[in-house]
Amino acid sequence: MNEPARMTARFATGTAIVAGGSGGIGAEICRVLARAGTDVALTYHKNRDRAEAVAASVRAEGRRAEAVQVDLTDDKAVARFVAGAATAFGGIHTAIYAAGPYINMRHISRLEPSLFRDTVGTDVFGCYHFLHAALPHLRQSRGVAAALATPAVRRYAVKDVLSAAPKAAIEAVIKGIAAEEGRFGIRANCIGVGVIEDGMYHALLATGDFDDRFLQVTRDTVALRRLGSAREIADAVEFLVSDRATYITGQTLMVDGGFAM
Repeated sequence: MNEPARMTARFATGTAIVAGGSGGIGAEICRVLARAGTDVALTYHKNRDRAEAVAASVRAEGRRAEAVQVDLTDDKAVARFVAGAATAFGGIHTAIYAAGPYINMRHISRLEPSLFRDTVGTDVFGCYHFLHAALPHLRQSRGVAAALATPAVRRYAVKDVLSAAPKAAIEAVIKGIAAEEGRFGIRANCIGVGVIEDGMYHALLATGDFDDRFLQVTRDTVALRRLGSAREIADAVEFLVSDRATYITGQTLMVDGGFAM
């Protein structure tokens, strides 16, 4: 049974841009947004085939799509992507940061400064470059910015500093956008991503950063006693960027099964 279309007036013109749209969570965000009625321009880092498959799934929903390889740490390349999407689609109404590097699970005492610097820098500057480039276009559309964050900022999980540290900075950037850009009609929010069985999950299993003991402890800690899914994250993103959330800004919605409450 097909889901009924959930229309948002802002989606009638322009596009949503999704940084990291080829990843497990980003891909689901792209698909959910397409079903909600918007075109999508997405970035990918290396995996062109996966990115093109996501674009094809957007087109299968009757929407336009474009996948572009972008190094998010290159502010000029990011600016070119954003400007190109605005030109190709007639504006930008939504900017979603769903990218991020692999998160090595390390105790701080065993975390080399170079790895900390590279991981935090990639995530924080990637997000900043993306949202900074999008702001002039979001002002024109009275649009929405959103970024994926983590409940580890509220309830620290051991060995998770490479997730918590950059996402704390990203939350601060989102709050700053909400406070400074609200006068232009822009809203900005974060979505706290709990442990889910999609996205980086499979890589973390393969490296042993996630093992059976960790996963069982996580399930025992989460109020709902289960792990989440990319679709549950994407549904929360779609709500926050839709016309059903027009008086919500500067917030972080934790989609974590009750981990951080």
